[in-house]
Formats: sequence, structure tokens, C-alpha cells
Amino acid sequence: MSYSSDVLFRPFSVGSLNLSNRIVMAPMTRVMAPNGVPGESNATYYRKRAEGGVGLILSEGTVVDRPASRYESGIPVFHGTPALGGWKGVIDAVHAAGGRMGPQLWHTGSTRSMSGWEPEVPVESPSGLVAPGDLRGTAMGDEAIADTIAAFAQAAADAKQLGFDTVEIHGAHGYLIDQFFWQGTNERADRYNGATIKERARFAAEVVKAMRTAVGPHFPIILRVSQWKQQDYAARLAATPAEMADWLVPLVEAGVDVLHCSQRRFWEPEFPEIDGEAGLNFAGWAKKLTGAATISVGSVGLSSDFFGAFGGQGSQSDGLEKLVARMARDEFDLIAVGRALISDAAWARKIQSGDTAQLKGFEAASLAELV
Repeated sequence: MSYSSDVLFRPFSVGSLNLSNRIVMAPMTRVMAPNGVPGESNATYYRKRAEGGVGLILSEGTVVDRPASRYESGIPVFHGTPALGGWKGVIDAVHAAGGRMGPQLWHTGSTRSMSGWEPEVPVESPSGLVAPGDLRGTAMGDEAIADTIAAFAQAAADAKQLGFDTVEIHGAHGYLIDQFFWQGTNERADRYNGATIKERARFAAEVVKAMRTAVGPHFPIILRVSQWKQQDYAARLAATPAEMADWLVPLVEAGVDVLHCSQRRFWEPEFPEIDGEAGLNFAGWAKKLTGAATISVGSVGLSSDFFGAFGGQGSQSDGLEKLVARMARDEFDLIAVGRALISDAAWARKIQSGDTAQLKGFEAASLAELV
């Protein structure tokens, strides 16, 4: 290793959360919770990453208490006695290994299952759309919106009560909250829509405010956001820094402590027309515009981005020079690692010790089981 990884292993604190390093396990859907209830295998899976030196673990998306909040049957839920008991086992196992963890709270909106599974009731979304011009499910009325906001708040309160260290809201990738952000899927005629991204962020802001009330002032709230959607990889909610500020500043003001800024490749500049090809990435601009702490993510430590994984492609281990350089400039505060941690639970420890020759890369076969 021709560079020092020390910058990745500085402590970090926000609110009541204290981390030993800057490495975050990214939330990755595994669809391996029978009946929505995490069990011993799920707890062991997360415990291994804590033992492997990850500073903060973010769970796979786990859904709030709404009738059609998930789009696959194996997605875990975050409500009801059996599931919450399962999650208690997960956080206790992670804490026993010295780790820190937060659940990623989710509502999948009107997105389609890859397996063909369907919930028993119609899916819901801002306008009954899954993509521009693509009808699916029902548009949410006032009662459904209020109940959904309350469900996120209850899940946050339950996370704190169970002993989790933080909580993340999934507001990215074309799922429910992002469908409110995106003009192509938000055609409402009420206060949850508008010509500007600031107006379309109202639903998310109300979710954040309700969660903040539920957990108090010091329990950290993370919000994951993205420009791209699974329905349109080229989509951009904010074409300029001014639009990005209009989108994100109100969410930070509502109570978000950390913005988790999802992009396909962390080294790509967000606005190269302003600061060049080596300019700030999404997380860098979000931090600059809002003053909030940020997490970056996207193909960390691997030779290709995640889209190939859906087709069974693996990825070789790659160097971290670009990451270390950006973190040394404090462009963003934390870095989320995804696929590299699926195949190699000890990835963080190996990076810290300089044992990069033993890094495994990503093996697509690892997606078939929790290891």
C-alpha cells in the first residue's frame, strides 16, 4: 500500500454517536428475513462486520408500519413484537462486538419487485406513478400521508428504545420519499408538490420533524439521498448548487444531522462545470452547502460499480488513493462501503493494518447467502 489509510481511522462524533473510525457499512438489501423477522443469521452477519472494524453499520432497508411498505417478502420489517425482538438480537450482537449501528428505515413506495412478488394491498406513492408516465398503485391521500409520517416516527422511537445508536431514513433511489422529491413521480395538486425541489421536499421534512420529536435532540438522524433513481440513472433533482441548497438545507433545518449522499462512483464530481473534473463530489457539495456532516459512497475499494452485480459480475479489489486524498481534504466526513464488505467482513481491519494483499474483492456468489 503506497499511501497511508490513517485518515480513515480518525474518530468521529455527532450528537450522542461516537465512532472509532470513518468507515460505514452501507445499507444493502439482502432479502433474507423470513416473514420479515431478522434472526440469528442476520445478527451474525452484522456482528462479523463489527468485529471486522467497521465504525458504523447501517442495516439493510427495514420497512415502517404501512400495509404495502415493502416490495419483496424477505425484506425485514421494523414493527411488531417478533421483528423488533429480532432487531434487539441484532443490536445486542453488534454492541457485544464493540460496534455501533442504526437501522435504515424504508418505504419502497410503488417500485416493482425484481422477483415478481406483490404485496396483498395496492402499493402507494405520491401520485400513483412508479416513473414518469408509468402508472402503478394508488396516490396517497391526506390520511395515508399522516399515517406514514407517524409510522416513521414510531420506528425511530423503537430504534432508540431497542438500543440502536442512530437511525437512517431511506430517501433515495426512487423509493417513496424520493418519489415525492422527483417531479416525474410527484404530480400532486397540494402542498406536497410544487415547481421547486424545496416544495417537493415538504413530505420528507415532515417525516424528519416527526422523527426528531420522537427521539429527542441528541439522537442522530441520517438521511440518505440521491440524484439517480433506479427508474432513471441519469435523473438529477438538483442541476445547480442553488437547487441542491433548496433541496437539502430545509431537511437539515428539520432535524437531519448527517446526509448520506449516494452516487455510483464516489470520485465523480457533482458539478464539474464549476470546479472541474477533480471537484467536489455529491457529499462534498452537500457538506459545503448545508454545513451538515456527510457520508459519501460509491464503488469504494472496487474496480467496477454495483450495476454489474445484478448480472452476477464480481469486482476486483482496487486502491484507495482517491478516497484518502478526498478525506484528507475533509471533503466529506464518512465513507460508506458496500459490496466489498459483503464478501470480506474484515475489510476495514485489513485496510487499517495495511494487509491489502488479503483483500477479497467482491464475489457475486456472496449475494446468495449471509456470510
